[in-house]
Amino acid sequence: MNVILIISDTFRRDHLGVYGNDRIHTPYLDRFAKEAVVFDRAYCASFPTVPHRADIMTGRFTFTYFYWSPLPAEETVVAQVLSDAGITTQMIADTPHILRAGYNFQRGFKGFYWIRGQENDPYRTAPREVKLPCDPTKLRSPERTVKQYLRNVHHRRCEKDYFCAQTMSTAAEWLEENYASGPFFLYVDTFDPHEPWDPPKWYVDLYDPGYDGEEVIYPRYAPCDFLTEGEIKHIRALYAGEVSLVDRWVGHLLSKIDDLGLRDSTAVIFTTDHGFYHGEHGLMGKSLLGKGWSASAPLYEEVAHIPLIVRLPGVKGGLRCDTLVQPPDITASIYELAGVETPKTVQGKSLVPIIKKEVDELRPLAVSSPSIVQGLRVRRLSTITTKEWALIYGGSYIEPGEATTRAVDDFKRKEHDYYGPGAGPALYHLPSDPKQEKNVLEENIEVARSIHAQYVKFLEELGTPEEYLQNRRQLLAE
Repeated sequence: MNVILIISDTFRRDHLGVYGNDRIHTPYLDRFAKEAVVFDRAYCASFPTVPHRADIMTGRFTFTYFYWSPLPAEETVVAQVLSDAGITTQMIADTPHILRAGYNFQRGFKGFYWIRGQENDPYRTAPREVKLPCDPTKLRSPERTVKQYLRNVHHRRCEKDYFCAQTMSTAAEWLEENYASGPFFLYVDTFDPHEPWDPPKWYVDLYDPGYDGEEVIYPRYAPCDFLTEGEIKHIRALYAGEVSLVDRWVGHLLSKIDDLGLRDSTAVIFTTDHGFYHGEHGLMGKSLLGKGWSASAPLYEEVAHIPLIVRLPGVKGGLRCDTLVQPPDITASIYELAGVETPKTVQGKSLVPIIKKEVDELRPLAVSSPSIVQGLRVRRLSTITTKEWALIYGGSYIEPGEATTRAVDDFKRKEHDYYGPGAGPALYHLPSDPKQEKNVLEENIEVARSIHAQYVKFLEELGTPEEYLQNRRQLLAE
């Protein structure tokens, strides 16, 4: 069958009605969910943007050997395999990092279309002077990113000019031209609701009407004490407005699928790469960034727990699944749905047997993690989630040294250690503590040891090089 994969960057699952939100307007995705299978325990794997797309393209847990970098030429990628099998493959994206500067994530697609201008994309040079929307000390990269972004959107006039609207409209137009010409795989990737957050005002007014303060559209990734309560409230409204904007235009694409009579022959998958902290755990962002440096932040539920909604022809809608699943499983599913043999390189497991209730479980745990390639020098914090526990763990010791990274915006930075050499792991019991406010490691040390042992075994089974695994074999320092 045909397959359409929609990735909406930084889309928090708790902002969708189908996942319990009763405040934010997402009517189109909520209606889609009623026609689909909703996965309640989907977790990100490789983090953040670029590593996640590497997982999707390869079907592998790439955090064990890959970092924020171009797609390696030797990787077997889903677009190429499907193209070689005679399937029409198309990428339509406004997410800049996977396409700019030779990152080459379009490799293997028979066609790709890039909507330019998101975030720090060096797209336009005029106007030379732009006015920042707030005190620059509250912004992440005001000169290199925010000003560039404001140049890029200077000529925007109405809602259809917004990036998500352009991306979903372009995807709908591609369907009009290609829907009748054989099986296809359409990959649609929008950067929204990733910051900068500047949706049309009418969306923001749904959530914070009458606000007259500064517009912190691209806040620093830091402990959020640099913001007032009113500014944090408005940031949440800006983000909610972006979510409703995405919902509206994803709805446009979903309607086009029906208009063209594709519902009975097309699988549709909606998901994201990760979430974002809007003050939870005292943080703003999804990591910590300073002047010329960055650090890994814990991947709590707000970031690691992601939406995943899958609509399959012939499968009853409204079903929910509480099996632990991750992005490489999406790739394995695409191969099965497209009727193409899954390459042996794929580490994910197809969701189709779960949806058809042929199996009950794919894995006992989910691992969400930034790259562990430089894990000996700095702590890169993995989150290991089971049916009721979450263990946040960054390795048992540190070999001091200098590490650099290009995450999260392709600017090179030195990397700092978030926890510090003397800090240990944290364990949370999710049913009784869903907001992860109480570390219960000491009173549940054997639970933590068991989860840690499963984590190490998982890394071994993935073929993680020993040089990246050696400092993760120990739960606590001797």
